[in-house]
Formats: sequence, C-alpha cells, structure tokens
Amino acid sequence: MSDDERYMQLALAEADRAYAADEVPVGCVIVCEGQVIGRGHNLTETLQDVTAHAEMQAITAAAQTLGGKYLTQCTLYVTVEPCAMCAGAIGWAQTARLVYGADDPKRGFQTFAPKALHPKCTVTKGVLEDECRKRMQTFFEKHR
Repeated sequence: MSDDERYMQLALAEADRAYAADEVPVGCVIVCEGQVIGRGHNLTETLQDVTAHAEMQAITAAAQTLGGKYLTQCTLYVTVEPCAMCAGAIGWAQTARLVYGADDPKRGFQTFAPKALHPKCTVTKGVLEDECRKRMQTFFEKHR
C-alpha cells in the first residue's frame, strides 16, 4: 500500500464518522512530514453551518497544530474533490499538495474554480476512487 493510499484510508475513516452522524460522508486528513496534523469530516448538519466541510475542519486543526496559517509543507487528503469554497481555503493556506479520491462533477472545484489552488500546489486524483465514490453513492441512495 502506498503512502497516498494509507492516508486516504484515514480520510475514509473520517468519512465513515460523518456517515455515522448522518452527514455527507466526506473525510479529510492533512499530513506534514509523515505526521497527521489535522483531520476532519463534514459537520454541516451537526453545526448547522454550510462552511463546516471536512477540508475546512482539517485546515483549522492543522493550522492550530502548526501554530500558523500556512500549510506549505503539507498534503491534504480528501475523499471527494473539493468544492470551490474548500479549494479556495486550500489555496489561501498555500497547501503544497492535494490528493483526492472521487471526482465531483456537480460541485467540484475543477469545474467551478479551476484556478483556486495555489500555483505551486500539485494535485493527485483517483486515490482509492472506488471506495470514496461508493460511500457517497450509498449515502445518497439512502437519502433519496
């Protein structure tokens, strides 16, 4: 198992926590120098806050861990392609690398804000894509 797959497994565990709370099952972890420094899952229903996405929760936790707002040496792992809001936050945090599982053609940043990330940020997509997509499909089949 590659490091990307190992960390995406941790993000999937966060997605499972969201699912258990009847939240859209998106999970995120942020890694710096081999250490998880932030994690989060969707809390939009729990907090009644449309900005409480997994990435936003993890960015806040990582910044608190580092004692600063920039994630220039960090990789953010998230189960689903970030939305435009989250991509903007990832960009403002100057995150070095973004790794995500499943594409989100309806809300993903690549459609709506393809330049939102910091210019130095590299992107890897499709890591454990099937597992990430299945969690979303299961959730939305249950809620329709």
